[in-house]
Amino acid sequence: MTPISLFYGIIIYMYTDKSRDLKVPHIHAVYKDEEIIVALTGEVLDGHMHASKSVLVQAWLTIHQDDLNANWHVMMDGNAVFRIEPLR
Repeated sequence: MTPISLFYGIIIYMYTDKSRDLKVPHIHAVYKDEEIIVALTGEVLDGHMHASKSVLVQAWLTIHQDDLNANWHVMMDGNAVFRIEPLR
């Protein structure tokens, strides 16, 4: 599982999560021992992350909405996802 972005200690992954049966496009954001799964619409689907880090994830998601949607389609076609610029 290769990260698609890394910023402020937050690692962002995008992969199919068959064990959770999540069919909506989403990302996994990991910070230390915390993880949230966020739909590309911004809705937190599962998990917990400190509010200050969660806000950063939401801001990054908003900025890179088009890239994330493209990445989701690339992944669903069976191809490797591409890296996305970090939040600066």
